[in-house]
Order: sequence, then C-alpha cells, then structure tokens
Amino acid sequence: MAQMIFVNLPVKDLETSKGFFEKLGYGLNPQFSDDRTACVVISDTIFVMLLTEPRFKDFTKKDIADASKTTEAIFALSADSREKVDELADAALAAGGSPAGETQDLGFMYGRSFQDPDGHIWEVIWMDPSAVEGEA
Repeated sequence: MAQMIFVNLPVKDLETSKGFFEKLGYGLNPQFSDDRTACVVISDTIFVMLLTEPRFKDFTKKDIADASKTTEAIFALSADSREKVDELADAALAAGGSPAGETQDLGFMYGRSFQDPDGHIWEVIWMDPSAVEGEA
C-alpha cells in the first residue's frame, strides 16, 4: 500500500473552507467528514483534513496558529504543466483565496502561490522533467 499523507488544518468556518476546495475541483470524502471535519481528497494519497478550531484543539495542547498572521507551514502541490499551475492558482483566487507571493518563473520551474480563506499558504509548482533528469 502506498504511503499517504493527511494534512490537518484548523479552519474558522468549515463550510467556507469546504466550498473553497470544492471550487478548486477537489472532492470530499463523506466517510471522514462530519459537522466539525471535512476530508478533502487531493489525490489517491494526499488528503487535507479541515477541522473546526475547537475540533483541531482536541489533537494538541499547543495554541493554534493564526495563519492570517503567522506562517505555520507552506503546502506545495505539483502540477503537470505551467498551464495547470495557472488553472489551479486562478481558481483559488476566483474562489476567495488571495495571492501569497510573486509568480516564480525560472524556465525549468514555474510556480504560483495563494492563501486559502484561513490564510494557509499553498504553492503550485511545475518542474520540467528533463531538468530533473539532468540533475541525476
């Protein structure tokens, strides 16, 4: 079985966050969702668990970072092409996200970033496969 990752994120408004990710084209897994949690399916092995802040607090004794003021992590997703980077970043901005940085165009690598409604930073990156092969 392939290793999977479940990224757990605190959210202020579960319905807003669910709607945001659905507008990006991601589905929700109802088996792992309820009125305080939503499981966003990014791929067969990548899942984002959106947890209301009180539910998130059940899993930690630490304070919850306010992602609108601090950066707790940057989540990077790969894309199949430069066009797919633009599609996802543009969809995020249209769905209520905000820009998180400048477009990076290094020729062999292209990326854009955005913040979701809670301020979590997401990057979408395409890298030319031939550039990666040349590094070996």
